[in-house]
Amino acid sequence: MDHKAYIYSLIGEGEHQQQDFKFEISDARKIAKTLSAFSNTEGGRLLIGVKDNGKIAGIRTEEEIYMIEAAAKLYCQPTVPYEMSTHDIDGRTVLEVIVPPGKNKPYYAKDQDNRLWAYIRIRDENILATPVHLKVWQQEGKQQGVFVHYTKPEEQLLDYLTSHPRITIGQYCRMARISRLKAENTLAKFIRFGLIEPIFENHRFYFQGSE
Repeated sequence: MDHKAYIYSLIGEGEHQQQDFKFEISDARKIAKTLSAFSNTEGGRLLIGVKDNGKIAGIRTEEEIYMIEAAAKLYCQPTVPYEMSTHDIDGRTVLEVIVPPGKNKPYYAKDQDNRLWAYIRIRDENILATPVHLKVWQQEGKQQGVFVHYTKPEEQLLDYLTSHPRITIGQYCRMARISRLKAENTLAKFIRFGLIEPIFENHRFYFQGSE
């Protein structure tokens, strides 16, 4: 394999939903956040030793290799599977870490206080997953079944989205006069059934009817 051509072709894609550049690893917890986001979404690739502008700097020490392992095993729960390889580019080493889509979602990352947070990858950002996302993952292992009938709050949601482009969870709670927990469960169920989909704009999540 031509390592140089391969790495430069990846760099040419820039950062996106399934690719992230890291100049260096100084904090395994920050890497854990990216590993969580990739695992909870569609998987992805980390290129370490590459600056945000695509310039190859190379990793500084072998310790960065061990920090990947620490991020995946010590700072992610459950452990995030990954494949790692090194590429020598003009005397500089680039670490490539490939993370497959997770089979045991949600994958959490530990913060400085050892609290667990799940992330998802949207475009080139790691975004904190909402309780609705968590419920979708928790419900995915259960038998889907079929709808026999809609409850009134469920009908209100579908009616609203036929005449409005989208809704927030707060708007749904107020409109249907239901608790946030009930709203989260309904939104998660509708996402699983393909009736609605979450969208992320202006740093917040909205829900819209699926096309």
